[in-house]
Amino acid sequence: MPHDEPENARAIPYDQAREAVLDMARRVALLHMSYARTLVDALGEERGRALIESAIRAYGTRIGERTRAKVEALGLEPEPHNFARGSDLPPLAFPSEAVTVDGERRSRSESCVLADVWREYGEEALGSLYCGVDPAKMEAYNPEWTMVHTHKMPDGDACCEMAIRRRRAEEPD
Repeated sequence: MPHDEPENARAIPYDQAREAVLDMARRVALLHMSYARTLVDALGEERGRALIESAIRAYGTRIGERTRAKVEALGLEPEPHNFARGSDLPPLAFPSEAVTVDGERRSRSESCVLADVWREYGEEALGSLYCGVDPAKMEAYNPEWTMVHTHKMPDGDACCEMAIRRRRAEEPD
């Protein structure tokens, strides 16, 4: 149904939009934590963690495949420097900056809304399994590359920091 109001009349203030995005991210954190805790409680630590890691890898693979499709639809090659062009990760919830550490370009974030939720519940260890989404999505986007966490807030680090690195030939998919 068409609207009679002008397009810009439906715009919401930045702070309101950011809070809505953060609320959705908090819900994702709660969902992951709840599923993870349920699996570990039902299957035991080792089997539960293995199943969580498998599910997160599958999730990351789907994200990477979708990112690749978006990048290719733009007529671009699925190279690391084009990843952000197809990414659906909202910068309102996950702000980051490019940094160089020991000559390597990395992405650094001083805040993680997901880690904040997991910390609130004392579930940082299970929460950090979610971070496996990052290497999985990069490897599905382009199997020649992976994303490595050099720092992770759920593990007690002051920031999250990631590097995109070429995969070694002996690394499994």
